[in-house]
Amino acid sequence: MLALTELGQRLRQERESKGLSLEDLQKLTKIQKRYLLGIEEGNYEVMPGKFYVRAFIKQYCEAIGLDTDAIFEEYKSDIPSTQTEDMPQQLSRVRSRKEIPQHTKGVSKAYDYLPTVLVVAGVVVVGIIIWVIAQNIVSDKNKEQANQEAPNSEVQQSNTQEETNETTAKNDNSKSEDEQSAADKKEQEKEKAEKEKAAKEKAEKEKAEKEKKDSGKQEYKEVQKTGRSATYALSGTDAFNLEVTSTQADTWLDVKNGKGNAFFSSILKKGETKEFDLTKETEARVNIGYSPGVELKVNGKEVDLPFDSSKQVRQVVTIQYQPAEAQ
Repeated sequence: MLALTELGQRLRQERESKGLSLEDLQKLTKIQKRYLLGIEEGNYEVMPGKFYVRAFIKQYCEAIGLDTDAIFEEYKSDIPSTQTEDMPQQLSRVRSRKEIPQHTKGVSKAYDYLPTVLVVAGVVVVGIIIWVIAQNIVSDKNKEQANQEAPNSEVQQSNTQEETNETTAKNDNSKSEDEQSAADKKEQEKEKAEKEKAAKEKAEKEKAEKEKKDSGKQEYKEVQKTGRSATYALSGTDAFNLEVTSTQADTWLDVKNGKGNAFFSSILKKGETKEFDLTKETEARVNIGYSPGVELKVNGKEVDLPFDSSKQVRQVVTIQYQPAEAQ
């Protein structure tokens, strides 16, 4: 096993302090585990090329919340400079002479089967002719039999017509009853749908009025900002509900109260939302490992992250909460 470089040892310690395995890091960065291990061991020979070394180290640092520029400056002796690699030579498209006989050999085999195909086709044609003649003979016999049975058929047809009329009358009565039942059922369903719609509209109206009332009182303002950390004060409300959603990629999320007790400390997957009821807390600290695409909501209202996520990947947001009743 290779000895760890100072950079590799620093990265491994930071990863393990976050509780991340190499498999977790592979999911976050989309970099194969063997390349991540190569970075930690300083074994850059396993990389697909030296061009990728700096890019992979940069993604590794961003995923675990380290300042990339500072790391590259501090450990520049451990990180190789970018080198241009030779492009692979294009494969020749010239066909060898050995391929041509293989092609003509396949054509000659097709000609060998031609007599058999012709014989089978002839048998099929003869069979079709025999079938057509047989159908014509059967058709003529059926016509003669129909002419002989015509008188009896008229009597039977008359009786059948009377039975049909009776059956039709019964079906009409049954159909009328079914239609009435269906109409009643449809009317009941319509009334039920209207009641549900009215109840839903009433609930939405009450919710909107409550949110409007709360939003008029709630105040969320910046207290201080330094480095990658910012502090905000939440007041004018009797609730402290926090929602965190990651829309672009997996990210490390750590949510603690002012006493250091963790509510969540793991990976927040792409498209996943975590909700926290912090009404009983006076302070919450939100540590985001990869901020691009992360959305924060306080009491259902979206709030901006303190820093530009394209410039500050890792961000720490502290929210100090003072209930309205305590003010």
